[in-house]
Amino acid sequence: MTAPESSRLSPLSQAGWDRAAHERAIPDLLASAKADPTTRVLTVVGDSAPLAATDELRWISPSEAPAGGEWAFLGRDAAGAALLATVHAARGAELFPAPAGWSGLRTVGGTLSADDAGAFVAALSLGRWLLEAPHCPACGALTMLVDAGWSRRCPSCGRQHFPRTDPAVIVAITSASDPDLLLLGSNALWVANRYSCFAGFVESGEGLEAAVRREVLEESGIEVDAVKYRGSQAWPYPRSLMVGFHATAVDDAAARADGEEIAAVRWFTRAEIGDALRGGSEFVLPGSASIAHRLISDWHVGAA
Repeated sequence: MTAPESSRLSPLSQAGWDRAAHERAIPDLLASAKADPTTRVLTVVGDSAPLAATDELRWISPSEAPAGGEWAFLGRDAAGAALLATVHAARGAELFPAPAGWSGLRTVGGTLSADDAGAFVAALSLGRWLLEAPHCPACGALTMLVDAGWSRRCPSCGRQHFPRTDPAVIVAITSASDPDLLLLGSNALWVANRYSCFAGFVESGEGLEAAVRREVLEESGIEVDAVKYRGSQAWPYPRSLMVGFHATAVDDAAARADGEEIAAVRWFTRAEIGDALRGGSEFVLPGSASIAHRLISDWHVGAA
């Protein structure tokens, strides 16, 4: 698959800071980074992080970090300073004040710089695993964190475990007969006026293109061809890698909601999509942090 131009990547897919993965095996890396006054720490509570401004994360020093979190080494910034994450389970009160408050990735991910957005999605994705998977799935023993928070080793059976990532496809569908029509669906769990691309998890033994065709057919009744890769995005809800595609319907008239996961499907004109992207429509599109938003906006400007 050919990657799209970097200017068209989803906000959470941009190459940002240096992950410095080769350093994770260094003994006491976390301890030495915590002792370094140049180190910066991102605190994540549930799926929220503190903001220095509406479009900027608030990083703190290790000495300012609240107690009780799990720690991980995220990498290094352009100046070589260590970047750490400390993650905490969701709670009612904020751990410390932030100039622009605390916000979730869905809300601010699309407005952050590439470095901040990448760090937020990495800290949130890794952090959920750190908090939710302390035991060995093979024998049930409590594991030990190693590799600066990037893996776990079981002291009982010796197995090593890594954060889980589940691939999923997400697809924007163009009309077979009219290039100015786009098919979107409304999930049964959403409010009635919210529409997005069709998406689903890749099944065992299934390729991405096959998953595109299966998911679209199951959810919308549409067979597709001209499946074209448009980019990918980490999406920690709960631990997905969203792989984005554009595809073309074979028969527009076959469109119908499955009635279970998808409550409604609808063909939208390019003008209607443009109004919704500007916030001037009766229906709602995905937020700017999501790859779904980028797939739709790419189609709208003719970059599909």
